[in-house]
Amino acid sequence: MDSEEARGRTLGGIDFPVVPVNDESSQSGSPPYTRGIHKKMYHDRRWTMRQYAGFSTAEATNERFTMLLQEGQKGLSVAFDLPTQLGMDSDEELSFGEVGKVGVAIDSIEDMRILFDGIDLGQVSTSMTINAPASILFALYVAVADENGVPRDQLRGTIQNDILKEYIARGLYVFPPEPSLRLTTDVMKWCAENTPLWNTISISGYHIREAGSTAIEEVAFTLSNAIEYADSAINSGLDFDSFAPRISFFFGCHNDFFEEIAKFRAARELWYNIVSERYNPSNPKSSQLRFHTQTAGVTLTAQQPMNNVVRVAYQAMAAVLGGTQSLHTNAYDEALGLPTEESVKIALRTQQVLSEETGIPDVVDPLAGSVHLEYLTAQIRDRASEKINEILANGGAMAGIERGNQQRSIHDSAWSQLSDIESGSRRIIGVNHAVDDSEITDAGQVLNPENVDNQINRLQSHRSSRDDDEVQSRLLELTKACESNDELFPLILNAVKCGATVGETMNAMKSVFGTWRAPSGI
Repeated sequence: MDSEEARGRTLGGIDFPVVPVNDESSQSGSPPYTRGIHKKMYHDRRWTMRQYAGFSTAEATNERFTMLLQEGQKGLSVAFDLPTQLGMDSDEELSFGEVGKVGVAIDSIEDMRILFDGIDLGQVSTSMTINAPASILFALYVAVADENGVPRDQLRGTIQNDILKEYIARGLYVFPPEPSLRLTTDVMKWCAENTPLWNTISISGYHIREAGSTAIEEVAFTLSNAIEYADSAINSGLDFDSFAPRISFFFGCHNDFFEEIAKFRAARELWYNIVSERYNPSNPKSSQLRFHTQTAGVTLTAQQPMNNVVRVAYQAMAAVLGGTQSLHTNAYDEALGLPTEESVKIALRTQQVLSEETGIPDVVDPLAGSVHLEYLTAQIRDRASEKINEILANGGAMAGIERGNQQRSIHDSAWSQLSDIESGSRRIIGVNHAVDDSEITDAGQVLNPENVDNQINRLQSHRSSRDDDEVQSRLLELTKACESNDELFPLILNAVKCGATVGETMNAMKSVFGTWRAPSGI
């Protein structure tokens, strides 16, 4: 063994090379990246432990962020409430009953200041799960960073900014496809020039899988969406290498242990092949698939919820064996309600045990060469490739979405899986197998209803203290730009800096772009 080769050691004192030698498969860190995008992977740098958090108020979420950072978490991941995800203010009529329920309510720059109070935005990496109003929430983040004197080229993180999967699987879209893609590519362009460390889009297969797709469909639909975004950016005048290195992906990790590991390996190889053949990049990073993983929320059960600790641990292990760049582990009580501080700590500790005690991070792609795993990797790669080619032959991802093709495919897969569970041919512990008669008593975290009143009061106080004339002037500039081909993000940033709310900024664009309803596929 090369004396300079990085080495790992078992608990029993056996030394081994971190990067296996003399195997027939491709090496990690080399095309087509089946075995990982970095030569030594976690031996040099662990995956980012990025726990998803956001509930109730900005103050409460800030407290949760602070606790997680103190407990060893390395990145923040913001969950927004439903009104914010749809670009609505907390006091809008349609927001009633949903404010602060599934995430944190963010109405204005004042909320964003509170959310990150005491947190150095130049040091932390922040992910924001936001899509239709992604440009607005990112603008609020940039505005707070500017106020705190954080150089824009130090900002690190990700906005999901993936509207296509909203049309396919999640449903939280607002604008029609064309202006939605315009906003996505507009942010890509601005970030390429101003925030080079920021990931401008996280193309998500997670929600596609949560909606009921198979692993093969998750890879195929996600990568076909990525092609649509890349083509849109190129058509807007961007060079592929100017934005491709900052594209990231987001996958779920389900219960079929080996299939999930193979899925991640296949996705890396397939993306490399697609990018090399279709875009011919000059920057090697442009063809590397970097991804975040979240353990599968759909697998969590309200029955016997402590079983979810085990499910999450196995899923987390599969994600690491598959080479993820960052990971969120779900809390065991999320099928019951918002996770408690105790359950969140257990979820974080699950990753820390995996990182520090198992020895798994000490070797790259340790299951490479397994007959079963290599077979599954090839099968997922080839079958997903066939689906992608079929989508492209029929006009691409957006054309398929407009016809409901991807939606219909997911419905069929979800129905098949549900039928297997109901028939008992697919066993779920605590649900249709090893069932006990104990009642579900733990309801998770309970929110204070006064939080909604406080949020609305703060919003109204914010409106009364700002310069309304300047706000309306900035919003009018944005509306006029929507009617032209001008860049929108700088105008959005100007609007939120002077106090425009999320809903007001969204409505300024909605007055030009309108709304849309995607085919259900049923």
